[in-house]
Amino acid sequence: MADLIKTLTEQYMKAALPEMNVGDTVRVTVRVKEGNRERTQAFEGTIIAKKHGGINETITVRRISYNVGCEKVFPVHSPTIVSVDTVRKGKVRRAKLYYLRDRVGKAAKVKERL
Repeated sequence: MADLIKTLTEQYMKAALPEMNVGDTVRVTVRVKEGNRERTQAFEGTIIAKKHGGINETITVRRISYNVGCEKVFPVHSPTIVSVDTVRKGKVRRAKLYYLRDRVGKAAKVKERL
């Protein structure tokens, strides 16, 4: 049964995904449909969580714009996701960065891994 599910979901998974981990700053480009028009929109922020696996994998991306924190959960293998580009690597020591929600300004930054 598990092999059947795996073969069915493999055809919908994206093959070329960049190496992305928690703490990395990424630019997620999303296809947005407004009425009969379609355009792409970028959302750039820090990955604070990765959940699930396989076809159900999601990343939670957080950014601060106009002093307001904004988080979005993106299904990685969704057809509405055009691309995920890694802007910079982050140096973190934990799997979930929910503590960044309470931080403001420079304290909310993640150090860069060289």
